[in-house]
Amino acid sequence: MIIDTHVHIGNMLNFVLTKEDVLYSMQQYGISHSIVSSLNAAEFDHQLRPVPPKYQHSQLECLYDAVSFAKEHPSKISAAVWVRPFNEKADYELYKAINDNRKYIKAIKFHPFHSNVPFDSEQTAPFIELAEHYGLPVVVHTGGSDAASCARVYQAAKRFPKTKFVMVHMGLGTNNLEAIDLIAKLPNLYGDTTWVPLKSTMKLIQTAGIGKTMFGSDSPIDGPDTYLHNRTGQRSLYQEYFHEMKELLSPDDYSRLMYRNASELFGIKISE
Repeated sequence: MIIDTHVHIGNMLNFVLTKEDVLYSMQQYGISHSIVSSLNAAEFDHQLRPVPPKYQHSQLECLYDAVSFAKEHPSKISAAVWVRPFNEKADYELYKAINDNRKYIKAIKFHPFHSNVPFDSEQTAPFIELAEHYGLPVVVHTGGSDAASCARVYQAAKRFPKTKFVMVHMGLGTNNLEAIDLIAKLPNLYGDTTWVPLKSTMKLIQTAGIGKTMFGSDSPIDGPDTYLHNRTGQRSLYQEYFHEMKELLSPDDYSRLMYRNASELFGIKISE
């Protein structure tokens, strides 16, 4: 069994990520459940230029897109609400939308890079308070800019000790050592495996324990076969998690990494 905690749909930033590709990849590669957010909520592009107004999508529109997917496939799909702190607020409409669809929603998603908002700033705090109100974990992209630094996620997690935070990527494009050190310091701070080398995940497990990380992938960011190979056809690092990692962990620890930790953190019911 595998729970993928970091999956996307949407047509934005030169990516076309379809629901059909998500379902295909899950069936093809043995993913039991995915937590999905809509990439259409991005506020800035890869060069940190504002997304043109005609291509902007509201956080409610993106929420309903992910929730409708979860409603269509409740045993396979849950929604994460990708919020937009640069352009929008944690307002009554957002609270109501989450309240009305809470059974399908498992997390609040932040992308400080594509929102161009420092994660530990006052702009994000009302959204974290919203997550705390509903008992939802906060999943945060880390890497690529100061706004999305691991240190800022650590500071926010210290400020909101009742809320659980997942440091997605553990510092994308780095050696992950800062993220590992910070995750080990706080009981409410976790990591995931999205584009994280196997050796870094093993280092986190050895440093902070098996309970502080979980499987995530960004699928289908490299196409419907993201779990198999990257865009150039090279073997995906996720194949290492599916195969080599089994030889490095006990069966119980492997199950915790691949689905049990996520089941407990996000409240996803599993039947084995």
